[in-house]
Amino acid sequence: MVDEKAYKAALERIPEPKDKYDPWAPARANLPESRNEVRRILRTCLWVSAGLAFLLFAARPCFAWESWGGDVGGSRFSALREITPDNVGQLVRAFEYHTGDLAARPPELMRRTKFQATPLFVEDSLIFCSPFNEVIALDPGTGAQKWRFDPGIATNQRPANRYVCRGVTYWIDDRAPRASVCRSRIFMGTNDARLIALDAKTGIPCADFGKGGEIKLEIGMALDWPGEFQITSPPAVGRGVVVVGSAIGDNRRVDAPSGVVRAFDARSGLPLWTFEPLKRDGIEAGHANVWAPMSVDDARGLVFLPTSSPSPDFWGGKRPGNNQHANSVVALRIETGELVWAFQTVHHDVWDYDLAAQPTLTRIDTGEGQRDVVIQPTKQGFVFVLDRDTGKPVWPVEERAVPQGGAEGEALSPTQPFPTHVPALTSQRISPDDALSLLPGLGRSSCERQFAEARNEGLFTPPSVQGTLLFPFTGGGVNWGSAAFDPVNQILYANTSRAAHLVKLIPRAEAAGFNPPPGHDFGRQRGAPFAMSRAVMMSPLGLLCNKPPWGEMVAVDLRGGKILWRAVVGTTEDLAPLGVPLPWGAPLVNGLAVTAGGLVFTGAMDAYLRAFDARSGRELWQGRLPVPGVANPMTYLWKGEQYVAIGAGGHSEAGTSIGDSLVAFRLARPGEAPSLRSRTIDRPGGRLLAASMALALAIIVLVIAGLRWRRRIGRT
Repeated sequence: MVDEKAYKAALERIPEPKDKYDPWAPARANLPESRNEVRRILRTCLWVSAGLAFLLFAARPCFAWESWGGDVGGSRFSALREITPDNVGQLVRAFEYHTGDLAARPPELMRRTKFQATPLFVEDSLIFCSPFNEVIALDPGTGAQKWRFDPGIATNQRPANRYVCRGVTYWIDDRAPRASVCRSRIFMGTNDARLIALDAKTGIPCADFGKGGEIKLEIGMALDWPGEFQITSPPAVGRGVVVVGSAIGDNRRVDAPSGVVRAFDARSGLPLWTFEPLKRDGIEAGHANVWAPMSVDDARGLVFLPTSSPSPDFWGGKRPGNNQHANSVVALRIETGELVWAFQTVHHDVWDYDLAAQPTLTRIDTGEGQRDVVIQPTKQGFVFVLDRDTGKPVWPVEERAVPQGGAEGEALSPTQPFPTHVPALTSQRISPDDALSLLPGLGRSSCERQFAEARNEGLFTPPSVQGTLLFPFTGGGVNWGSAAFDPVNQILYANTSRAAHLVKLIPRAEAAGFNPPPGHDFGRQRGAPFAMSRAVMMSPLGLLCNKPPWGEMVAVDLRGGKILWRAVVGTTEDLAPLGVPLPWGAPLVNGLAVTAGGLVFTGAMDAYLRAFDARSGRELWQGRLPVPGVANPMTYLWKGEQYVAIGAGGHSEAGTSIGDSLVAFRLARPGEAPSLRSRTIDRPGGRLLAASMALALAIIVLVIAGLRWRRRIGRT
């Protein structure tokens, strides 16, 4: 057990808020002298307090943000309504907290980071993890650091998916005494494959968990390099069991590490069960891992896994068949690991269309009554709605014929599943006519040539030596940011990307001397007859080759099976030369949060947190961030004020600027107002306009000075 003296000392080191809230102070200050009146007021207060306590307890999951996805089912919905479309323009920055990584770590190391963490609001603290797996607790009102835990991640391992930690997991041990150490715990998976348990009040490791508060995962085979295997998403916890997935380097080899899911006793850390999603029935492959966040239905005792594709991604000749249960939503008994059901969204995946989004657990009105469902968005832009008990589609899913003619040795599935009720969230077909051409009429552009030369027969066109156009690209559709669901209005919201990948298979004889061009991902696919290269299709100016918009937020009426609205999200301000803020959107791998106040909040690849009207999709507000917030936002209530917070650290793979901030906003208090800067310069295009005006002013001053100098010279 933890040293009680150390625990008490750690508690004492956590500063009390200077303005500690006393809800009874006004009542005490104004108590009437009449004893009967005092008794009447006290009785009223007692009843009101009891009622409020019941309501708060009952509504706790709605008003808290205790899980990465808002709740354990990943709805990303908050019942808070203090911030509304009418007052969102009055948001001001509450605080900005820096992890210190930017100042303390070398720039070349920071260029291998992705700050994708979403903080939890638990134990009167905001708790989140840095890309280097440092767990940090902040005061929710001021951003002052309360405690910090550093697991000592080695920084020379080059993790396959960069240094990243999307979040931590909170769990209360209801068997433990209320004041005991580690009754409330924070679980985190690390970039070096550890599972760590901390006391949620102090950050002290739970000594009764594993060895000194941590477990080192046994991978079961030698790694190609130390960073080939890591954990990037928060673990799942339910019924005293903590479940962890893994992120594994893609396209290295056929015999890659398997995607085994591991479960441990949440109290002791003892191993309980393992589950390997990929059936090994005569195939040679690895992976089918669960790198995305999982969801938990504690009442049913189920954990829901979104599984990935088998190895390697783009050639599957050594893994014939549909490769169950890869690319599937898998429901397991959380206490035993027993398979309850599985539903596959892609058969024999050779497009890297793995399930990146967290399954969303909710109750919907199907038109024939209420049903508990699992909503699974995909990279293709599909939305599968499955019965939570059986995994059967709530609305029909058709098997449709898809393009054939794979590479040598390939055996493609002749059909793929297509949902029929809910329309695709993004377009799934692209042609040379959709290529971006900034100077039409002057011959074919570079993008038009790339589109015309690639194999392109629509969704599920197989990879080829010629080069295949993948649209949507392997980043989505919908990526790890997942969807949000408003259970009151029964509307699903999701961020989507519109970009194309060019994927080429490289015959093994040519692969040894292949030198990938800049911006191309090269995978050796060792053990396969082909290596591969992959690149987002870009113009020479650094813009996406397909016409905008490149990032959209989509609102969907599930019951009606229709798109309610689309809204372009983001500008090119922080990506284009000179900061030109073209309103074309930006790819959106991150997610969003929806509130009962009628707002949807999201970050983007430009440096703004945005608020949209949930009913119309109209953009209502932008809050400037130090660097792009490519993370999921969250919201919480602290001392009667609603806050919205987002991690702002940029995204190294997307080429954005890099930072280390957590930024929170709240409504302006009496006597406060949004600053002039926040309403002018700190708006999309504001910096360019200010710089242009300053340049114009400087030119005018120089011209005037020059004229005066010439006059002076003329007089002499």
